[in-house]
Amino acid sequence: MISCRTVSAFAAVTLMALPLAAQAEPGGCVKGAVAGGVAGHFIGSGHGKGGAAAGCAAGMARRHHARKEARENQQQDSAPAQGGSQTQPSAPGGNGNGE
Repeated sequence: MISCRTVSAFAAVTLMALPLAAQAEPGGCVKGAVAGGVAGHFIGSGHGKGGAAAGCAAGMARRHHARKEARENQQQDSAPAQGGSQTQPSAPGGNGNGE
């Protein structure tokens, strides 16, 4: 039989690895619920459902923030660059100095 110490160590490593995996690809409710349910199951009797609910909420929050950040990055990329480096078009036949 698996000792309580082994189960605790496995649960701790799993919980510490979840944020790293979620940063790579936000999982949403289902992925968070599965991870939370497994962790809750290994913690003790009756904690699987609570872990699944907490994991679902955490996954939804991560996905919301990831989508919001992606929208903001997309808006920044599509916005025109602002600055004083724009040049005035030169007059036909001139050299642009007004002469």
